[in-house]
Amino acid sequence: MKITEIFKHQKQTFSFEFFPPKKYLTAVKFGINAGQLMKLHPSFVTVTYGAGGGTQENTFKLVNLFQNELDFVCMAHYTCINATKEKVDYDMRTLKDMGIENVMLIRGDPPGNEERKPNPDGFDYGSDLVEFVANNDKYDFCIGAGAYPETHQEATSSEEDLDNLKRKVDAGADFLVTQMYFHNRYYWDFLDRARKKGINCRIIPGIIPITNFKQIRKFASMTGATIPEDIVRKMEPYQDDKDAIYELGLDLATEQCHDLLDNGAPGIHFYTLNKSRAAIDLYERLSDEFRTVRTRYEKSFTPRIPETNMLKV
Repeated sequence: MKITEIFKHQKQTFSFEFFPPKKYLTAVKFGINAGQLMKLHPSFVTVTYGAGGGTQENTFKLVNLFQNELDFVCMAHYTCINATKEKVDYDMRTLKDMGIENVMLIRGDPPGNEERKPNPDGFDYGSDLVEFVANNDKYDFCIGAGAYPETHQEATSSEEDLDNLKRKVDAGADFLVTQMYFHNRYYWDFLDRARKKGINCRIIPGIIPITNFKQIRKFASMTGATIPEDIVRKMEPYQDDKDAIYELGLDLATEQCHDLLDNGAPGIHFYTLNKSRAAIDLYERLSDEFRTVRTRYEKSFTPRIPETNMLKV
């Protein structure tokens, strides 16, 4: 099923992002935690794609598992960095043959500390990748793309960033998911500017509960996300107290999500970091709200995942 079909029947969606585990132990932990998250019956799930396509094989395997073994609507991330047009075409046909109907198309970053170089045999920008896939009738994907409420780090201005984003939407992106951010004013301001620019598709806010302050600080520095000073003041004194940080982070994320849902945001996309506890606890706090606003289009089902105790990692 295409995610755009879900949008027709769900005013607000609830979705998770996973990344492919690389080692046996992390794969075991992933299976346990993913199983717990799947019991929440998300609207859809997404699977990330490593830098420079470094996890492609595992990404495709995990997408195939979610879509064809566990019956979930799944979106495969795909990056075009260092990829030729021939490879992109082959990979899109591979996903199509798997029965995948949804792709998140992103330029991506080169692996390691490699410098990004022009790609004469492929695509230099996400908008070029979107246009290539959207205009090929043999794929017929629902296409998602990324958005940056606080402006992409490589953009010279917020206006240039919006111009680039509109280029992606005009090229064929059906909806957008934002990078993580930690104060809703960034989302509402970005949404207002996007609408004025003529970007009228659904823009889903991407949220991550701060359950490890040091780790999130590192992620934020990599993506250009701002951690507001009031959050820093609340969390810094407890950054070495895992339980206190967890509860603080959950309280802040709950407040953030309530504000988004109550004021008309089209759902929440959770960056799970492959861990289930925070997502489950947060969903439980929001569950009454989601039960009120969500109507499931597909028939109810139970994921084919064994019962197990949740592993907290």
